[in-house]
Amino acid sequence: MGAIVDAILGMPPLAAYLVVFALVFAEDAIFVGFVIPGETAAVLGGVVSSQGHANIWIMVPLVVFAAIAGDTVGYEIGKHLGPRLLGFRVFDRHRKRLEDAQAFLRKRGGWAVFLGRFVAFFRAMMPALAGASQMHYPRFVSFNALGGATWGVGFTLLGFVAGASYDVVAKAAGRDLAAIVLVIAVIGVIVWRVRKGRAERREERSYRGSHHDEPGQP
Repeated sequence: MGAIVDAILGMPPLAAYLVVFALVFAEDAIFVGFVIPGETAAVLGGVVSSQGHANIWIMVPLVVFAAIAGDTVGYEIGKHLGPRLLGFRVFDRHRKRLEDAQAFLRKRGGWAVFLGRFVAFFRAMMPALAGASQMHYPRFVSFNALGGATWGVGFTLLGFVAGASYDVVAKAAGRDLAAIVLVIAVIGVIVWRVRKGRAERREERSYRGSHHDEPGQP
């Protein structure tokens, strides 16, 4: 990764913008995230800016736009090619995680799109899964924009502040955020299950009470 940073540091600003944009965009649009995590590219954009090779006020909105646009393309790919795409053998090794992501999407809906932005595998696959599940597009794009803006601003500024320590920061931030999102997801599922159980018990009591009060009932 150091070689990539050195190469970008030696580029003209326009080329650095294009490379960072392409890496962030391609992560979700064509699943490049399996090779280079998007947070690494976002942090890298901040590092390049901190070294004076780019303008941070251009880099931040560029990363945010790339994240949102990449997700949108991933959504369209999933919408039109979802079942065929997910059936490719290249995804066999990730089948369990794909099933987990689909279950998370069904339970959390738009919030799964938002939270998925902060976990490398989910970030690469969630837009396509949302498209394949035919999630209402306005709902998808609203949570996608919220997640892309939060993630893009946060990681780019993190790289800008970290400077030369980008490598340690990118790895630690990606790992720690994934753990935090996992905890939030587990808590969300538990709360959902508890609420569902309570609702079912209320419905059962209501059903029994209505039948007990019917005329002719002992």
